[in-house]
Amino acid sequence: MPVSLPPALDLSLDLLRCPTCRTCRLHSASGALRCSVGHTFDIARHGYAGLLTGTRATSGDDAAMVQARTRFLSTGAYAPIRDVGARLAADAVPEPVTVVDVGCGTGYYLAGVLDLLPGARGLGLDTSVRALRSAARAHDRAAAVAWDVFRPFPLADAAADVVLDVFAPRNPAEFHRVLRPTGRLIVVRPTGRHLAELRGQVPAMVSIDPAKEQRLHQAVGPFFEAVVTERVEYSAPVTRLDALDLVAMTPSARHVRRADLNDGGVLPDQVTVSVLATAYKPR
Repeated sequence: MPVSLPPALDLSLDLLRCPTCRTCRLHSASGALRCSVGHTFDIARHGYAGLLTGTRATSGDDAAMVQARTRFLSTGAYAPIRDVGARLAADAVPEPVTVVDVGCGTGYYLAGVLDLLPGARGLGLDTSVRALRSAARAHDRAAAVAWDVFRPFPLADAAADVVLDVFAPRNPAEFHRVLRPTGRLIVVRPTGRHLAELRGQVPAMVSIDPAKEQRLHQAVGPFFEAVVTERVEYSAPVTRLDALDLVAMTPSARHVRRADLNDGGVLPDQVTVSVLATAYKPR
């Protein structure tokens, strides 16, 4: 039986372009998305659209990583991060707005923006089909599409009022192309103090590059000008399961075996959460 077009995907269908033709609009037909030339893309029964073509990118978060992230985010420990991203988005542009979340994961941060903007619609892009299953259900106005951030986005020019990038890879040239001239790019990234206590106990975790800020400015600078930057830093209590999930939900999971952490070793009972959130305007 053909999959019906999810309402949230229908709401954002006009934003999408055929990733093969690059300019053709997509329409719904028999449980799939098609362009006028005939290129066809499946709509998964979980509600997201699969637009990736050719050689596939890395699969992104696997099932264990998504489960760990879902558990940890449900504790509310990262709610202040979601709140600052949503507030910067809301301050940036008048309603109604179109929000594109690049590297959306489970849709947690996109849902936060949409909660604050009742008239907005959202579209999340990610390579992980496991994460997209959650993103497609994260909010009734949030659609989800399988895509690789490092490739040209399957989106129309100047389609978005807000591009959201939280702990995700960046493609500044594409961010600039899909943003309206009056739009805003919101980038949230960790500082060197982020999860310092956990990194101290688990040395195999992926470290934060000291030159991260410099590289961000070099990459984004030709396309965007910073409008405002806010630092969010606080201490969050964590249980042992929370600490394990913090390792398992990040790329560190590929370097640290969870079994090695389950031997009763010492893990912190609180961690420093420290991020920078910047709103940029297009040049």
